[in-house]
Amino acid sequence: MRRQSGFTLLELLIALSVFAILSVMAYRGLAAVAEAKNRVEARSERLAALQLALGILERDLEQAIGRSVRDEYGEARPALEGSTLGPELLRLTRAGWRNPSGAPRSTLQRVAYQFRDRTLIRRHWRVLDRAQDSPPLERALLQRVHNVEVRFLDHRLQWQGAWPPDPRADLGLLPRAVEITVELDDLGAIRRLFRLPPGEAAQRGAGAAP
Repeated sequence: MRRQSGFTLLELLIALSVFAILSVMAYRGLAAVAEAKNRVEARSERLAALQLALGILERDLEQAIGRSVRDEYGEARPALEGSTLGPELLRLTRAGWRNPSGAPRSTLQRVAYQFRDRTLIRRHWRVLDRAQDSPPLERALLQRVHNVEVRFLDHRLQWQGAWPPDPRADLGLLPRAVEITVELDDLGAIRRLFRLPPGEAAQRGAGAAP
């Protein structure tokens, strides 16, 4: 009779060991690829969120207008005010508030930026001259923020840590530019310089100040 051929127990154990080693290597390779893909996607989402936040900031500052307002206590407030040390980093009146539904409201909008709970927050009000029952609407723009700093370039090309630089200044006075530095936990410090509208009309504002 012909002798039957086959694998011995030792050969089977060696084959299974080799297969197990190759499987572990393949799994680690796939896990590394998946982890790299997740990191790339997370970074892309983070950069997109940063770009969106800076784009909204740029849009607001480029449409800033020298229209002062009255707060909920009836006090006149500057058209643009802000400081790194204040409760709000920046507060300004901007033009170009779209009104596609034709609601009976102004096309000017009062907006503010606040750094709270490691988050950069944009606030806006439905009216310019507020009453005590005029709460702001808030939107979280950027999270995992370590610090935010703001400074203002005046018309003598001098940097100021707060605006207005003089409490006796015209309430409609705007700086020439605003520099904002956002320090993120994962991306480090991002510094952007935003130029405000030039010209006397932009400095004084198109509407009557209170």
